[in-house]
Formats: sequence, C-alpha cells, structure tokens
Amino acid sequence: MKLQFLFAPTSDLQASLALYRDGFGCDEIWREGDTTIALTMPGTDVQLMLDANDPTAPAGPLFIVDDVLAFHEGRPSGLTVVEEPSEIPGGYSATYSDAGGMTIYVMDQSTDAE
Repeated sequence: MKLQFLFAPTSDLQASLALYRDGFGCDEIWREGDTTIALTMPGTDVQLMLDANDPTAPAGPLFIVDDVLAFHEGRPSGLTVVEEPSEIPGGYSATYSDAGGMTIYVMDQSTDAE
C-alpha cells in the first residue's frame, strides 16, 4: 500500500491550480482532460490531484494497492465501505471511510498491462 495522491475536489480548477502552483510552489506533472491536474508537493513523493469532475466529492488520501479486490476482502475492520470495488480504466477502485469519517480511496492498476 502506497500513498499516491491527496485527492482534492474543486469547483474552480484554475483558481485551485493558481493557489497550489503559484502560492505553494507545487509543480504541475500531468493533466487528464480539462478536469484533472496533478501536482508534485515540495519535499515529498505524494502528489496533489485537483479534480473538478465532482466538486462535492470528499477530499482524502488515495492509496495504490496491488489488488483492490484482495484488499477489499482482507480490509481492516475499521473501514466502512462507501463504494464497493468497481472496474476503472487500468484496474479497480473502492472507497471507504475510517472510524473518524475521513474518506479513503484505494485503487490498483491491475489491468493496465493487459
């Protein structure tokens, strides 16, 4: 399990980009269409992913695992399922909340090489 992104939904992608890039010194590293931008966070390997697809989605960490389906079956008892594992381009994802209510996203890239 590896922390890959801090998922940050936004209703104003350009304003968020300006804040994190210009205000906090993050560097843009990739884009997906007109709705998603990933930035490096100074001093860490973790990326910040700004996403305007659903501004009301909860922010939270996104972890990469080898196999979402296996993770789901053996997940820690403190995780409540918010969204069951589902297929996404390149793999699977699932969403959970911890005992304190924080949203945790988990994904794999298990079908990416197929």
